Amino acid sequence: MKKIEVIIKPFKLDQVKEALTDIGVKGMTITEVKGFGRQKGHKEIYRGAEYVVDFLPKIKMEIIVDADQVDQVIEVVIEAARTGKIGDGKIFVLPVEQVVRVRTGETDREAI
Repeated sequence: MKKIEVIIKPFKLDQVKEALTDIGVKGMTITEVKGFGRQKGHKEIYRGAEYVVDFLPKIKMEIIVDADQVDQVIEVVIEAARTGKIGDGKIFVLPVEQVVRVRTGETDREAI
């Protein structure tokens, strides 16, 4: 099993969620986060004063899937989240050693 962490622009959340649901992803965890990468934030003007916004709002999605689904999930996320502009996001794939459903005690594949 693998954990896929996806960082995307907030307005792309619905498109990505729908695309993942269409390929059979059964669950995901969504968190509102802030961060920056190469874009290093941007400048804004508020009441005549210019200031730098270092941390931009993003969405972090966490998805657990079987290892054989990873490539399909990555493909779907890229297709749904891409705008072609800087700051589109990142995808991280991590190993998952064990999953346990608290309610039933089911483990691994049955618990996803």
